[in-house]
Amino acid sequence: MSKDKYLVLENYIGGKFVPCSKLIDSFNPSTGEVYCKVPDSGPQEVDAAVRAAKEAFPDWSTKSPAERSKVLNKLADLIEARLEEFVQAESKDQGKTITFARNVDIPRSAYNFRFFASSVLHHTNDCSQMDHMGCLNYTVRSPVGVAGLISPWNLPLYLLTWKIAPAVAAGNTVVAKPSEMTSVTAWMMCQLLEEAGFPPGVINIVFGTGPRAGDALVSHPDVPLISFTGSTATARLITEHSAPYCKKLSLELGGKNPAIIFADADMEQCISTTVRSSFSNQGEICLCTSRIFVERSIYPEFLARFVEAARQWKTGVPSDPSNDNGALISKEHLQKVKGYVALALEEGAQVHCGEGVDKLILPQPNASGYFMLPTIISGVKDSSALMQEEIFGPVTCVTPFDEEEEVISRANDVRYGLSATVWSRDVGRVHRVARKLQAGLVWTNCWLVRDLNLPFGGMKNSGIGREGGKDSYHFFTEVKSITIKH
Repeated sequence: MSKDKYLVLENYIGGKFVPCSKLIDSFNPSTGEVYCKVPDSGPQEVDAAVRAAKEAFPDWSTKSPAERSKVLNKLADLIEARLEEFVQAESKDQGKTITFARNVDIPRSAYNFRFFASSVLHHTNDCSQMDHMGCLNYTVRSPVGVAGLISPWNLPLYLLTWKIAPAVAAGNTVVAKPSEMTSVTAWMMCQLLEEAGFPPGVINIVFGTGPRAGDALVSHPDVPLISFTGSTATARLITEHSAPYCKKLSLELGGKNPAIIFADADMEQCISTTVRSSFSNQGEICLCTSRIFVERSIYPEFLARFVEAARQWKTGVPSDPSNDNGALISKEHLQKVKGYVALALEEGAQVHCGEGVDKLILPQPNASGYFMLPTIISGVKDSSALMQEEIFGPVTCVTPFDEEEEVISRANDVRYGLSATVWSRDVGRVHRVARKLQAGLVWTNCWLVRDLNLPFGGMKNSGIGREGGKDSYHFFTEVKSITIKH
């Protein structure tokens, strides 16, 4: 591809597209070829974006929730009107299937704006009376200022809008940094902001890497809060670099999510859902199932049927709507995920399907793409890296268990605590087990059913804080208690 055919992105600062002198290569994961050039922004670009956001804050923060809500709904309309353009771009940029982008990513991105446009209209404040002292107490909430938002590459526009929408709905202005590997749909959204009615500087997007653009944003003294979704290792750096400024932090991090399958589970529903929960989006979702504990009496049947079902989960060119999985995000990530399979073999585990067992046939133009088949492994010790570390790919481990208390202990024996699934027809058991699992979200007999009003987030190394209707509103505002003596 000649240089003049590359898609070249620009930062969006103060309502204008601003070119950057340094650029980063961005690859099409399904071909392994460079197709896009992304700004390699640093402190200078971030500072310009923060200044624009600070300048826009006084006017935006004093608009009524209803006025802000109207603008958010208009942006949702504009995204939906161009849904197919966003779908095609997200699939090409991230490697995910066109079907997943069409059914999940882009509809949810638009809905994030609609949800918070509505949610912001319905919050109430607290009030208490102290009649014996002649006092009335009440609370008010105010936007914080410039919000620094850093989103990951697995659900690019979906998770970026999950942060932008509540931040601006609450009256903040934002400087957002998407992943440098998946920046295109964020750039496309910027083209709609003026038409939607966002004043210049309310939403600023700065593209670039974590060490340059991300660190400059986290360390900026005029950015009082940071919302980050990504790895636990990066979150440690964000915590360190933001500490001198006592910033508010919301950190949504990794997971090592267990599925616990009891003998009385609905096997048919359990298998089809667990294939989806293990391998959707190439396994590149923080909520994906990567440890499957199966009660011993049904373990052989489950494993055989689960492997058979996983082999029906089609991996191939993302543009083919019949495929379930596309390509992983990068060559480096593909090698990392494959490395866990190699480690499993070194440790004496058995690979039942996928990597090294089944052959993946791809068209010639995609031969250098970052594809990997759904892979199921058994015979892995709980202490193995495969059972302890987030793989973030189409790999899951299956192991038997005997007793309820045993499996709860084993499921909790990791440093993560994001989500879990429990499969049983016993109502008492699912309530009992769900309460004991160290996870921020527990699904029983289902997966990824979400009410956006409810808290989203994890325990332990899976994060700090929660996101969702009320929780996001509380994070993106400061509360003040006022006492009136009468």
